[in-house]
Amino acid sequence: MNFPQFAFNNVRRNARAYIAYFLSSAFMVMVFFAYTVFIYHPDVANNSMGPSAAISMKVAASIVYVFAFFFVMYSIGTFLKSRNLEFGLLTILGARPGQINKLVFLENMLIGLLAIVTGIGGGMLLSKFFLLLSTKIIGIDELPFYLPLKPMLFTAASFVALFLVISIFTLLFIRKNRVLELLQGNAKPKKPPKASILLSLFGAALLTTGFFALRIELNPVTIILAAVTGIAGTYFFYSQLSVLFMRLLQRSRKSTWRGTRLLWVSEMSYKLRDNSRMLFLITVVTALASMGAGVVLSINQAGSDMYFGNPFAVTKTFYETSSAEPDRSEIHRELKAAGVAYTETRIDTLYATLANSRESGNRPKTFYLLGLAQYKELVGILGFPAINSLGPNEAALLASTDNIASDYIRKGGITMEDHPAETLAVKKIIISDQADFLNKSTPIVIIPESTLETIRAAKSAKVGREITPYIEYLYKVPAWDKGSLPTASSQEAMIGAKLYQIEAANRDKSSGKLTSYLVARGENYLLLKQSTAMVSFVSIFVALIFSVASASFLYFKLHSELAADIRMYRALSKIGLSTVEMSAVATKQIAILFYIPIFISAIQSLVVISPILGQMGIVNVVEPVLVTFAAYLVLQSVFFLIVKSRYIHSLKKMMV
Repeated sequence: MNFPQFAFNNVRRNARAYIAYFLSSAFMVMVFFAYTVFIYHPDVANNSMGPSAAISMKVAASIVYVFAFFFVMYSIGTFLKSRNLEFGLLTILGARPGQINKLVFLENMLIGLLAIVTGIGGGMLLSKFFLLLSTKIIGIDELPFYLPLKPMLFTAASFVALFLVISIFTLLFIRKNRVLELLQGNAKPKKPPKASILLSLFGAALLTTGFFALRIELNPVTIILAAVTGIAGTYFFYSQLSVLFMRLLQRSRKSTWRGTRLLWVSEMSYKLRDNSRMLFLITVVTALASMGAGVVLSINQAGSDMYFGNPFAVTKTFYETSSAEPDRSEIHRELKAAGVAYTETRIDTLYATLANSRESGNRPKTFYLLGLAQYKELVGILGFPAINSLGPNEAALLASTDNIASDYIRKGGITMEDHPAETLAVKKIIISDQADFLNKSTPIVIIPESTLETIRAAKSAKVGREITPYIEYLYKVPAWDKGSLPTASSQEAMIGAKLYQIEAANRDKSSGKLTSYLVARGENYLLLKQSTAMVSFVSIFVALIFSVASASFLYFKLHSELAADIRMYRALSKIGLSTVEMSAVATKQIAILFYIPIFISAIQSLVVISPILGQMGIVNVVEPVLVTFAAYLVLQSVFFLIVKSRYIHSLKKMMV
């Protein structure tokens, strides 16, 4: 038997240990290949969104490649540490260090080449499906299948280089220990896990700092501070806090010293300490992937809420116009050509700023001023509560949420920055989902027409020129209010796209000067959906890779500890531990290792993206994050059941 055959037999004999690593590597190769199939597609350049989609795919492919590099390096390093006994036996039999290095190099390259072939083969089988899925999600024309020779060569060359570099580099991981130490392998007795109270408190302080940093003031410095303290705090949570908690739990006779609870709690403290780095890496990677997916889902949800919260299909605002009746002929023409019934409502609004809202460098709080008579017109269309009359310095506030309303009312009134000496007493607060038809986070203050004219005249005198209200024309189309989101082929979306083209052409004629602004509800929703579709598509596969890699790490860690666990459970079975009890203990331990990173990363994601999206006016964050982690939970549960069944099956065979 020659050396390559010896390496091949080694891989074949250790197939159970290598299988998760091999499948994870092949999956990464397959996803990388799928991205390159899209990037090098000859028809991508001919599509309007093709180039931007290709750039997104390149970014995703780069993330996959970088992650694959660290995944392979970490996995190989872990494999080598578990093979001390094997290296010790080979040394006794006369193998030189150079021969052991050659053996390890050949094994790594053999697994790498098999993973490349498997990944490219799987990618070829699924490439047509990938192209169909990508074009469907992104919203571009369907791309036909082609023979991807260039992607095959590029993927093969990239991953051969990756495995070659890592196989050479990881030879440094082989420790040149004495033969006796190598022969002991992983059977050396473990020291009892200890946790430092000071380091545990330090870890808790880091996590607390990261939490409050994002809530005091949101800027690049606080975001970086939160990221650094959060990541460092997560490491100390696993290496110190969790171990300290398990040690304290062990000492509680009332809660722990019953049945087999003491057994799995005691073992869990060892497993948490030994796997703290791995759990830390899994948590950080899962949190990063889930934050991206959570942000995209939150933005999509916000887009959907904005569509349903706006009762008007088309809105056109005129900022500066000398005409009392600005030209809206294009809108009327397109709506009549579509054959839909519609109503047109005009409102005149002034833009105002809340007094003392610029403090601490925060964005000033603004609101719209609307006359009472025009509000009464909206009452009949939108069903707002009626307001019969208001006094000269009295007002009503119309907002979409209670939080927005409370931000503007101070001591029962609203004071404008331009008129700090006068306060409008708020007599009525109206909360309605349809109150954000002008701006989701900007409320409307309703005042008498005489007060509105007084404020307008005062503003004109202050700036030295005539200030005119914004003229808003609101178009309600009952046929388009079906309670469902529009599609690209829907009448609302097509008319909205056409009106945007007309608006852009008119702006070009006026040398780019912004005198009016058009909002087409359906087209706005589709543009937002299309802009996040590429990120969603990329995030799905990156998140899948992270999940598969996490399961692979856990599988190999459990497999490397299997021999020690077999010895322990076999000894316990001799003094009465039943197979059912062993299965329950092992299941609890594996479940904690699988699910703790998911729950910790879910909490971290909520803590981080809530204030960031709050700055963007997106308040519905919890539901998208929970949806993301529910998907992670389902996927991880599948891996958990597979790993648990194999692990317990191996233990059962050795029970007395």
